[in-house]
Amino acid sequence: MAEAAVPGVTSGLTQTPRPIALGDVGRYHRAMHVGLSLMLDDAFRDAAMPLFEAGKVGALEYGFELGWARPRPAWAGGLLDFYGAQGRLWGHGVTYSPLSEDAPLRHGEWMAQVERDCAALQLQGVSEHYGFMGVDGVNVGAPLPPPPVPEVVEAGTAAMGALKRTLGLPVGLENLAMGLSPDDVEAQPRLLSQILDAVDGYLVLDLHNLWCQAVNFGVDPIALMDAYPLARTRVMHVSGGSWSSHGAVQLRRDTHDGRVPDPVFTLLAEALSRCTPQVVLLEQLGPTLADSEGARGYRLDFERLCETCGNDVG
Repeated sequence: MAEAAVPGVTSGLTQTPRPIALGDVGRYHRAMHVGLSLMLDDAFRDAAMPLFEAGKVGALEYGFELGWARPRPAWAGGLLDFYGAQGRLWGHGVTYSPLSEDAPLRHGEWMAQVERDCAALQLQGVSEHYGFMGVDGVNVGAPLPPPPVPEVVEAGTAAMGALKRTLGLPVGLENLAMGLSPDDVEAQPRLLSQILDAVDGYLVLDLHNLWCQAVNFGVDPIALMDAYPLARTRVMHVSGGSWSSHGAVQLRRDTHDGRVPDPVFTLLAEALSRCTPQVVLLEQLGPTLADSEGARGYRLDFERLCETCGNDVG
């Protein structure tokens, strides 16, 4: 292929990243790629550059809100163009709040911005989180789980259906890390599945989120994973996080600021025995990669991710 000129990132991007050899899950007859969630920090660029230079990064995910908060650096724009042209670029959002029922202004403004991004980027799909972040004029922070009632499915179907019609792209939902009770954790897979069925959407299976719920509520992570519509999985997220103490109780949080725990890699192997996503992505916040230890750990996690998925390249 022709050489790709990517400002700030050197010659490894001239190589076409190769698809994973699927091994035991090859019966699905689809290429699967291992990639990264793009951060716009220089620390991310420096930590990930050896992986890009080696041609090991097989796909890229772009978080829309990152580019709204600050101008995209030239090197990031080059990566987006490159992976878009290869058909390996995925869009992901946080603030759409698809399960908010009374948020026409919020939904309309978010879709308008994403529509502009989609006009400039060659995306394979656009996903959001199962949950709500507020209504017009009210924000509650991270996506929260709604009560398990039929109106949740109606609201989610309307919001995700509108997004699909507006963008003309496949749309997906990611499972949450947060749960409010054991009953809530049990209900989330069912409600998410009903929304995806209604819009023919795809599942973003976040394995660290799954592990957070399993640890925090004392449930079997494999059984919890099996409750999700795994046949709809196109994207998998793998990340680390942190623990927070609340008196004698420790809670696992999906903070994206640490190494991927061993149990999450175990869950990845179990997930790959059940379904074949098109892409498996490593997530970590850029500022956590600023020191040499953080950057090295990030690259080691990516190499282990590739090995778990069946090869040493993405």
